[in-house]
Amino acid sequence: MQRRTIQSLHFVFALTYRKKLLNGSFKDDLWQIIYQVCQQKGYRVDPMQSDGDHLHILVDIDALDVAHQLKQISTYKIYNKHRNYLKKHFWKENTLGSDGYFVCSTGKASTETNQKCSEEQG
Repeated sequence: MQRRTIQSLHFVFALTYRKKLLNGSFKDDLWQIIYQVCQQKGYRVDPMQSDGDHLHILVDIDALDVAHQLKQISTYKIYNKHRNYLKKHFWKENTLGSDGYFVCSTGKASTETNQKCSEEQG
């Protein structure tokens, strides 16, 4: 029987063209969508930070497909809520995040240490 390994991962997602769109109700709606996706997928998410043009998300997961899931589902749902706003910025396709992402394992560092790091970088 294989033992499941829960990993605490720090994701950093940059918005396409590093546009500083993460403010007001748009930011609130995107956070809510990400929390919902995490809940539906069984991921534990710790408080998130943003710096206008990128997101810091600390997630405890048992699989590394979380980046694809979070980006794909949140982009689809945020376009349903804010299509007109986003089409002013991304007219060719329904895009939000850049193609890549950064993720690192937090190893044996405590959740408190990871949260402090995320808040300081926010």
